[in-house]
Amino acid sequence: MSIQSLTYLFVGISFGLYVFIAIKSRAGSTNEFYIAGKGVHPIANGMATAADWMSAASFISMAGLISFMGRDGAVYLMGWTGGYVLLALLLAPYLRKFGQYTVPDFIGTRYYSTTARVVAVICLIIVSFTYVAGQMRGVGIVFSRFLEVEIELGVIIGMGIVFFYAVLGGMKGITYTQVAQYCVLIFAYLVPAIFISILITGNPIPQFGFGDRLIDQDIYLLEKLDLIMSDIGFQPYTSGLKETIDVFCITAALMLGTAGLPHVIVRFFTVPDVASARRSAGYALIFIAILYTTAPAVSSFARYNLFESTHNVSYQQAPEWFKNWEDIGLIAWRDKNNDGLIQYAPGNAFDPVKPKYLDSNGEFGERIIVNNSQVSSNNEVYIDRDIMVLANPEIAELPPWVIALVAAGALAAALSTAAGLLLVISASVSHDLIKKTLATNISEKKELFYARFSVFIAVIIAGLFGIYPPGFVAQVVAFAFGLAAATLFPALLLGIFTKSINKEGAVSGMLAGLIFTLGYIVYFKFLNPEMNSSLNWLWGISPEGIGTIGMLINIFVSIMVSKFTSKIPYEIEELIDNIRQP
Repeated sequence: MSIQSLTYLFVGISFGLYVFIAIKSRAGSTNEFYIAGKGVHPIANGMATAADWMSAASFISMAGLISFMGRDGAVYLMGWTGGYVLLALLLAPYLRKFGQYTVPDFIGTRYYSTTARVVAVICLIIVSFTYVAGQMRGVGIVFSRFLEVEIELGVIIGMGIVFFYAVLGGMKGITYTQVAQYCVLIFAYLVPAIFISILITGNPIPQFGFGDRLIDQDIYLLEKLDLIMSDIGFQPYTSGLKETIDVFCITAALMLGTAGLPHVIVRFFTVPDVASARRSAGYALIFIAILYTTAPAVSSFARYNLFESTHNVSYQQAPEWFKNWEDIGLIAWRDKNNDGLIQYAPGNAFDPVKPKYLDSNGEFGERIIVNNSQVSSNNEVYIDRDIMVLANPEIAELPPWVIALVAAGALAAALSTAAGLLLVISASVSHDLIKKTLATNISEKKELFYARFSVFIAVIIAGLFGIYPPGFVAQVVAFAFGLAAATLFPALLLGIFTKSINKEGAVSGMLAGLIFTLGYIVYFKFLNPEMNSSLNWLWGISPEGIGTIGMLINIFVSIMVSKFTSKIPYEIEELIDNIRQP
């Protein structure tokens, strides 16, 4: 069978499984829709949490970032993994003991304020929609390459699938769907990694293989990769260029943002008790580590195979995978020196870059913008970072069924996280904004209707973000983590571990963190992208890392405003004491 036929088969089977689970797990109450009735087993919740957590950014884009950035890309690996540990130990058990439905529910109750609840909902919606944009973008990339449809149509198909099982099953259906999606995505990630590790180093364990010797040469893989990149003019793969302060801030923003991500936190509300929350956190960490320890190996294999198979190769003899990805605009080539060879060099291939396709005559299609006066280097190839994991099996010439399996796994990763994000948006709107704020007397049936309708609206907005994304997948997701670190995390941390922060302080802190961090990202990424360099950044901190400063601003403003306003009520002090009891 062809790659496309196998992909249709694997994706069709997996989608059928997700729909079947949603139908069998239909939610009949708000308790089931929001938190799966608090009856999920810790192992199942650990797998669902891992699937919810390992989004398209983890599956598709993280290895691509490390592949292109080398050691600098490891900040994503350290930040996301360390952040989950922080969440599991620092926040999850206490929030589970609080025992409500949503993150804004905790913030609204702890800070005894409808205003605090509404501000938390606003922050949650901004964070979640920023995050979900990356997931829908990942869905579109997979559909466009392997099922040969436009990225926009791929996003719409993904929207339809997520809408069906999110609306029907709620958290109850999504939980068991995510268990299935975890099995699909981890199998799809490991199989090609093991294959390629054996082919390159002879070692069947990828985590050890990428630090091993090449099978046909007496040299280590990373050493060889350093030499190849140095010969071409790049920095060695194992060296880093980022300033230490930026590395620290990006890692911290990703860690703290993880601990404030509402769609991950709510997973700990679905288990029976606090002890189960702790156990499910441990299981989830094991399930997550399987993929995260494999990602650096996949990155190294992909970069090595990429250079070996295409650098200084005649375009006429370029491998089929190169032209397949070129056809959908995620690879583009221009022969700047007219020698007919594909050649890599540091810098942008085209400036500005908006590649779509090359036509049969080798001319750029109407949707690509190339300004010859701004070409910044001798690099002749544009490669979208998000394709490295997806193209890796093709580059390594693995069997077609492995390529199709990776496509199914990437869709599972993107859809699982998208569903979780859409559900927390829905719960925040229906429960916190409508039930607890605007229409407090509505029935449970009416609240459930609003929850499902909110999913519908959220899916449409998420789809638009996927069709018109503000960056590549992992970059968009990094912005979401920075916003979560600057807004929700301090409110949760201070709410649990201090009694001195009142409602005025919490609201002021969240707004200060949100305005500063969002303004910084928008300024450098969208309003003045030409100024987006370390020369212009505040203290050399990139937009991906500015959430750390936003978090510090939030905490400072919260403490100072609380000092000059009223003390928290006695009953709130009792609530904090109760949450912190073992």
